[in-house]
Amino acid sequence: MKRAIVTGAAGLIGRGVCQALIADGWTVAAFDLKPGPDGAQSVICDVGDEASVKAAFDELGWDGLELLVNNAGIAGPDRGSMADLSLADWRKVTDSHLTGAFLMSRAAIPLLGEGSAIIHMVSTRAFMSEPNTEAYAASKGAMVALTHAMAISLGPKVRVNALIVGLVDTEGGADHYGSQEAHDAIASRIPAGRMAVSEDVAKAVMLLVSPLAAYVSGAQLSVDGGGEPPGYLALVKE
Repeated sequence: MKRAIVTGAAGLIGRGVCQALIADGWTVAAFDLKPGPDGAQSVICDVGDEASVKAAFDELGWDGLELLVNNAGIAGPDRGSMADLSLADWRKVTDSHLTGAFLMSRAAIPLLGEGSAIIHMVSTRAFMSEPNTEAYAASKGAMVALTHAMAISLGPKVRVNALIVGLVDTEGGADHYGSQEAHDAIASRIPAGRMAVSEDVAKAVMLLVSPLAAYVSGAQLSVDGGGEPPGYLALVKE
């Protein structure tokens, strides 16, 4: 039996990852504050809260695990001016991404067997930021460093990798970007000619857990269509 935990499983990317794993025969636990997709075992969990993570693993009750996908995190990177960013808001963002990845990984380690894997869902914001995204960018940048540190500490038993995800088209489509014109202008500046969809990210997850990636650990795999345009948030606000 292949067992996976996916955090942030109720969101667009999380659902896509869960569905791809289920289609491949995995047993999937969907950790989120909302119910996960059909076919997955939903476990309500705030990944940034230590007690909630412990309770979630206790509820799940698994005696082994082959994959952990740390995908949870507050999605909106723009938190306003850093001069006005409260410590509480900073912690809310960093806890949802970085602390959540730490707490989930720490809880999963005793269950992970030989040849298992952890995947951290990172963002191109770790390397190419926009204004007013300090908490988000810092969280994602730290997760890159966490990936390699964990790969060193947990190898060779467990492989740890990061997916560097670019712009993913939302369920709101053009409305999310303010207008069809802004949406199309952003997409046209991506070398692949479009934004990613959740299936693109899910396929990358399936690659990293396949035998094809058996020698890949501590790596950063970019799923960004060749690189996204700098200043895209400015396009959204025009």
